[in-house]
Amino acid sequence: MGREEEIIRILAVSLRRIVKELSSNWDRLEEIRLRVNAPLCVVSEGSSFFVSEQGRFCSREQARIVGLAELRETMEYVSSYSRYAFEEKIRQGFLTVPGGHRVGLAGRVVMEGKSVKTIAPVTFLSIRIAREVRGCAGKTVPWLWENGNLQDTLVISPPGLGKTTLLRDLIRLLSDGECGPACTVGVVDERSELAACYQGIPQNDLGSHTDVLDGCPKAEGMLMLVRSLAPQVIAVDEVGGEDDCRAIEYVMNCGCRLLATAHAMNWEELRRRPIFGRWIDEKRFGRYLLLERAGGQVRYRVCSALGRTLWQGEGRRLAV
Repeated sequence: MGREEEIIRILAVSLRRIVKELSSNWDRLEEIRLRVNAPLCVVSEGSSFFVSEQGRFCSREQARIVGLAELRETMEYVSSYSRYAFEEKIRQGFLTVPGGHRVGLAGRVVMEGKSVKTIAPVTFLSIRIAREVRGCAGKTVPWLWENGNLQDTLVISPPGLGKTTLLRDLIRLLSDGECGPACTVGVVDERSELAACYQGIPQNDLGSHTDVLDGCPKAEGMLMLVRSLAPQVIAVDEVGGEDDCRAIEYVMNCGCRLLATAHAMNWEELRRRPIFGRWIDEKRFGRYLLLERAGGQVRYRVCSALGRTLWQGEGRRLAV
C-alpha cells in the first residue's frame, strides 16, 4: 500500500476525494490538519495552506470547512473502530497508524484526579505524514568516528528542520554497518516517531541490528536496554528532563555509546542551559551535529567536543 492510500483510507469518506486531488503535491505534503468548524488545512514544505472543495490551495474564504461528523468518522478509522484499545495512546495525545503516520489529537481533556483520563470529544486532528529519507545522514556519519571509535553524539536543532529524520537514518547506517563496523543499537522510542511501530512492529527501517522499546519513557527505557539487551549504542530523541539526563550519564558510564537529540537554536543557546553547559565543559559528548537554518536550506555542522567545526554542508529540509 502506498503512502497516499495509507492516509486517504483513514479520512472521512467525504474528505477523501478532496485530499486525493492534492496528488500533485504529495511529495511535499507534511501534515493534514482537521479542526471542527474550521478550514481544511495542509502543511507543505513548512508552510500552511487552506484547501478548497476542489482539492486546491486557496484563500480562507474559499476553504472547505470540516464538520464534527467528519472528524468523528476519521477518529473511527484512525482507532480501528476501537477507542478503548487505543485509550492509553489517546491519553498521550497521539496515535500511530499503519505506515508509521502519527495522528496528533486535541479536544476536551477529561481528568481523573491529577492525570489525564482521555480526550473526548476529539475536535482537532493533525495527521503527520511519515517519510524515511534513506541516506540523508550519509555525509555526516563518517565524522562521528575518531580513531576507529564511535563518539557519543548530540544532534542539536530548532523544531522543524528534521532532526528526528536524521537520527533515524543515523541509527540505520550504524546498525547496518554502512559507514563502519555494524553496531547493535537499542532505541527508546517514547513517542513512536523513530521506528513508527504499529502493534509493536516498526514501520520504518532502523537497520538489521536494532531493538526498539516503543512508547517507553526515555529515562526508564535507557536503563532497561542497558540491563536487558546490552546494546553498543543507545538512541533517544528529544532529551532534556532531569530524569533523561541522569539516565544519559548512567549509560555513558556503562560503556554504551549514545545518540541523542535536543532542541536548541544554536550552540550558544545550548551552552546556556545548566545541564548541557556542564556536559560541554566536561566534554561528555565527543561530537555535536548541528542543524541550522540557511535560507530555504539547512546547514549541517559536525563539531568536536570543544565546538570546533570538523565538517559542514547544506541540504534540503528533512522535516517530513
